[in-house]
Amino acid sequence: MTDLLSLSLKELKELFPEPKYLAGQIFPFLHNGATFDEMTSLKKDLREKLKEEYVANPVAIREKFVGKSGTIKYLFELTDGNLIEGVYMPHDYGNTLCLSTQIGCRMGCSFCASGLDGLLRNLTPGEMLGQVIAVNRDNGGNIKDRAVTNLVLMGSGEPFDNYDNVLKFLDLVGAEKGINIGERNISLSTSGLANRVREFADSGHKVTLSISLHAPFDTLRSSIMPVNKKYNIGEIVSASKYYFEKTGRRVIFEYTLIKGTNDSNACALELAKLTKGFPSHVNLIRLNEVKERDHQAPTEDATKDFLKKLESLGVSATIRRSLGNDIEGACGQLRRRYLENKG
Repeated sequence: MTDLLSLSLKELKELFPEPKYLAGQIFPFLHNGATFDEMTSLKKDLREKLKEEYVANPVAIREKFVGKSGTIKYLFELTDGNLIEGVYMPHDYGNTLCLSTQIGCRMGCSFCASGLDGLLRNLTPGEMLGQVIAVNRDNGGNIKDRAVTNLVLMGSGEPFDNYDNVLKFLDLVGAEKGINIGERNISLSTSGLANRVREFADSGHKVTLSISLHAPFDTLRSSIMPVNKKYNIGEIVSASKYYFEKTGRRVIFEYTLIKGTNDSNACALELAKLTKGFPSHVNLIRLNEVKERDHQAPTEDATKDFLKKLESLGVSATIRRSLGNDIEGACGQLRRRYLENKG
């Protein structure tokens, strides 16, 4: 069955050429999260036909868990029965959804739960958009009054390993007659596929780019992030500078602190050298521990000390607010627990 959320308004018009107004009616219905039965301005026989041949939203909320901070962890079920996750984070300045781009991941980072079972498959543009639509509706939003105002492509998966689908998702989620979330409100996190960073810089898209750096030395980074063996730190920093030159957007370097691994004075000094003279920002993250991984989080005081070292070296840096630890906020944890319990 065809997933209608993966289609642009132009593609819907090609699929439903007559009557001419039909696609224009269906498109906002889809972005509001309406089921076919709820599309009451359409004739009943047409709604029945649509149900037989098409899917309005390929993403359904299977379970959700609310944390102490108001953060909501969603477990989504796709039409093929696969499960993915998302995290909704309400703030005074807007509400952010962290969404997934793949089922699993093949990057193999040593501190992450997403890649424990490898990559199952890529998500379609509609499956990415479907997460946004489902959470927006679940929190009382619609296309005119959004409950989801900001997006981070930082859930399970490597966005640039699903490059074409992610680009189409960005077009769809920013559609004027749809949910219309602008790219200045979207962040994309990559483990550092330098060739794709450069290609993305040339694509015309201008989202905030976050690079998952996590170590300033090649040997160390390769030991925790195998992707570094293909795209080393020098290539990643060069591609990041290119992205800034092409888009004018400051690049964010994500740096997850792992106790006794990447939190030394030498690491702080080298990180300062890498970011010197370059419009960038370091986002420090205290490790969200995964029981299957042999890594520990530093103390909160140690995290603050590392921040002070960076600031003393002239680095623009902050500690990312920790949300969702009480509801297994790290990517891949909830899905894995659910599958384990089911089995």
